[in-house]
Amino acid sequence: MPGPTLLVADDHPLFRAAVIHVLREALPEARMLEASSASTLGQVLGQHADTDLVLLDLAMPGARGFSALLHVRGEYPEVPVVVISSNDHPRVIRRAQQFGAAGFISKSAPPDAIATAVAAVLEGGSAFPPMQVERSEADAHLAARLAQLTPQQFRVLLCLADGLLNKQIAHQLGLAENTVKVHVTAILKKLDCYSRTQAAVLVKALEPESAP
Repeated sequence: MPGPTLLVADDHPLFRAAVIHVLREALPEARMLEASSASTLGQVLGQHADTDLVLLDLAMPGARGFSALLHVRGEYPEVPVVVISSNDHPRVIRRAQQFGAAGFISKSAPPDAIATAVAAVLEGGSAFPPMQVERSEADAHLAARLAQLTPQQFRVLLCLADGLLNKQIAHQLGLAENTVKVHVTAILKKLDCYSRTQAAVLVKALEPESAP
């Protein structure tokens, strides 16, 4: 029986290599995939639908806070995500959990913590450090609102947050400008926003240190 397929998404090559080394020691039969940005993460997942687990750094190029986590959970809900981050504030850990992560590993954790967390999640469990932070109803509400968006609408929303015009969004995503207009209208309706600016504020709330 083949081993699990694990995707390590982090923009630092040395850290990716270190994580992969740890995982190979613990799971020698596993197949390893790599991604260095939010866009390559999407490409690799699109090419490897059999991915069993994603180890995700929050601070990758192209990601806005928890946006990459929400995008993966929305487009590949069957693939568990373990966040691995240098920002291990209890509030950040709790938000990762509420936005759909199956686990959280601090980059300062010992190597065996990575292997232990991955093993727990692959077995269908979760792996979070002890937390003293209360669940945030605002985060739960934000996650529920964003979950209404299709993957393409979520991409358009991130472009809106960057201040791009419809024409620029169309060029960046390879869409017709009229299609972008349709998506923007749907996004504002689903998120109960009256303007593009208000929708962009919601994306700002995805930053790890922000509270919606």
